[in-house]
Amino acid sequence: MENFREGLEPVSPYGHYFNSSELCVSIIGVFESEIPINLVHAMSWLQNVFLPINPRFSSIMVTNKEGEKKWKMVEVKLEDHVHIPIIPTGLSPTLYDEHLDDCISNIGMERFPQNKPMWEVHIFNHPTSNAAATLIIKVHHALGDGYSIMSALLSCVQRADNPSLPLTLPSRRSTEAQSGNKSAWARVPQLFSLVFNTASDFGWSFLKSTLVEDDLTPIRSGDQGAGFLPLTLSSMTFSLDRIKHIKTKLGVTVNDIIVGIIFYGTRLCMQEISHKSSNSDSTALVLLNTRKVRNYKSIKEMVGDSEAPWGNRIAFLHVPIPKFNDPKSSNPLEYVLEAQKIIKKRRTSLGVYFTDRLLDIVKKLKGPEAAARYVHGTLRNSSMTISNMIGPMEQVTMANHPLKGFYFMTPGLAQNLTITIVSYMGNLRVTAGIEKGLLDPLKFKSCMENAFQMMLKAADEVPTHKKF
Repeated sequence: MENFREGLEPVSPYGHYFNSSELCVSIIGVFESEIPINLVHAMSWLQNVFLPINPRFSSIMVTNKEGEKKWKMVEVKLEDHVHIPIIPTGLSPTLYDEHLDDCISNIGMERFPQNKPMWEVHIFNHPTSNAAATLIIKVHHALGDGYSIMSALLSCVQRADNPSLPLTLPSRRSTEAQSGNKSAWARVPQLFSLVFNTASDFGWSFLKSTLVEDDLTPIRSGDQGAGFLPLTLSSMTFSLDRIKHIKTKLGVTVNDIIVGIIFYGTRLCMQEISHKSSNSDSTALVLLNTRKVRNYKSIKEMVGDSEAPWGNRIAFLHVPIPKFNDPKSSNPLEYVLEAQKIIKKRRTSLGVYFTDRLLDIVKKLKGPEAAARYVHGTLRNSSMTISNMIGPMEQVTMANHPLKGFYFMTPGLAQNLTITIVSYMGNLRVTAGIEKGLLDPLKFKSCMENAFQMMLKAADEVPTHKKF
């Protein structure tokens, strides 16, 4: 905290990359309120709860004499960060849905000014199909990743049923292999596998970031302006209990299942638009939290030498979207099992570590802009990004406003399609940010929902005792 007061806190590497001439990446949280937003309560909450969470909400990015970027604390004028869009009154919820979609798209395309802290709030006080009012919070990704922002959110909301009780999160099962009791000889094959997988993953990641591009398909246009173009959002909700039903049948994780659903639904949508795209080379970048612990920590615990520090501690896993001759006739569960196999292989290699070291070398030799170009290439050469966050099981209130639901989006990722997932109140909210004019958002949503139903049906036909 002392470094923040003195303006000495260094900007993290990804803070540099995400706020560069190549990339301008933000996180937009969309919070759906059951009641109209009380402006007095909202302003008081921002001043007394939101701002004190972390000094970066009161800091700007400056460059010192050595050319290093630092966080410098400044005085925050709240009125400069709060915006109320001018929208006609008396419209139907369906029309307000369109206005909200346009509002979020415009917010996502705007770059933050560098002379004030890089966050802003937009109050959409009109009834949509999902809420009586909507609070939109946009923060620059340089301030922190999804883990940091969700930790901040959890520290400034309360349970709606009983504010004195702590929030609970869905249980997480460790996927780490238990090898503590293995003999040295038994670990030799594992060591060879680690070396091979690391070399393979690092080499493939390097090629995909520099030379090898995904095919042009209905989900990838190859447009150089991707990430800075208008978006349309398509949001869908899946029951966490029904996903856990598939999990029990297959013996995989919830993440494996949701990635499998996204892969299968995406292939179905691609095939409906262009049959030949069923076998296209398409890659998803799955965002990985690289902290030593995955459970959320309090803001106090994240400051200093924590195992779960505030900031950007992320990596990109290159995961090929499985190819099948006819997605409609293939077993949908194969997409889950294939996703699980690839993600497990990537997680257990050191490819992510060496890619991080490579970025450090590029940054030191050629500067942060060169490293940002490398990250930009990683994003631009792939077809989509998938990021996932865990939210509370109970309904929460924000500034005394009960939330019906919330979701997030990450504009500026140099891609035509971005998919985010967040859990809340026993459901998974999957939101696709689609470049306007690229895909029909209703078609994409329909394909995702069909993929989910087909997976449920296929899982019901799997004997409980069967092992995969």
